[in-house]
Amino acid sequence: MVQIGFDVGGSKIAAGVVNERHKILARKEIPFPTGTSYKIVAEIMAVMGEELLKSAKLDLSSLQSIGISVPGDIDEAGGTVLNAHNLQFHNVPLQKEMKDYFKEIPVFLSNDANAAALAELYAGAFRGVKTAVLLTLGTGVGGGLILDGKLFNGGQGHGVELGHMMLSHNGSICSCGNKGCVETLCSASWLIREGRKAVIEYPNSLIFLKAEGSIEKINARLVIDCARDGDAVAMDIFTRYVDQLSSAIASCANLLDPEVIALGGGVSRAGEFLFAPLRKQVEEKSYFHVPYRIVPAELGNDAGIIGAAMLINNK
Repeated sequence: MVQIGFDVGGSKIAAGVVNERHKILARKEIPFPTGTSYKIVAEIMAVMGEELLKSAKLDLSSLQSIGISVPGDIDEAGGTVLNAHNLQFHNVPLQKEMKDYFKEIPVFLSNDANAAALAELYAGAFRGVKTAVLLTLGTGVGGGLILDGKLFNGGQGHGVELGHMMLSHNGSICSCGNKGCVETLCSASWLIREGRKAVIEYPNSLIFLKAEGSIEKINARLVIDCARDGDAVAMDIFTRYVDQLSSAIASCANLLDPEVIALGGGVSRAGEFLFAPLRKQVEEKSYFHVPYRIVPAELGNDAGIIGAAMLINNK
């Protein structure tokens, strides 16, 4: 038997047929049809599912379940996307819509960060562990928790929002309306904001040189690369970033004492340049002062597909 996993995002819908060994047998990706109704989106996804089965040389009798991961607030029990702003989905009964096309097939719905954590549990950095934390460091900060070997979706089913833990009472306003959330201080967006300030304030910096004086050319990778090259301005930004991120991770460590902490998203691609000082600072800041296992997430862009496909195993 196989599962189909859908990874629905603001720019694209990616989907794949996943087998019992958590391998993707066939995959398909299309641009997200911005501006269309959720009913049209569900219809497009249903067609994708049928095409994927054909590509894998399978029929509907081989399909055990369908899973869908969405960036936003999810009512898993009701199968509803409560709010996914970049999809323009609000109170969307996506599970029911998909069931209309696949009547005999169970359909499951989850937040994208939860699905990524589940994927790492079955096929990535969390294999064989009972307690783990995933942080995804992108435009925002998402996260997922594995407790007692299962995905934890909050005590009341509201999910977990690691990116909206409070890190600074005097911090910047977050997209959620609060101040000083982890997302405001540990995302790629923070590195970009600080890099843009550097272009304006330090015209002799390597950041200015590599960006050719244009704030539009600043991204997180450019800032990190400049720090790696020894630029003092970039290194100051990077040092502050590691300090902030290590505080967030140490707080997770103090609460959960996890076996593994994995980092995904674009910032995590900085490799040991990021992970080496991060491990040291987390050990110093955590109450237990132990060398926590902090590693890169393993599945990258496959995590959403595999995690969505594995939702059936978390029920």
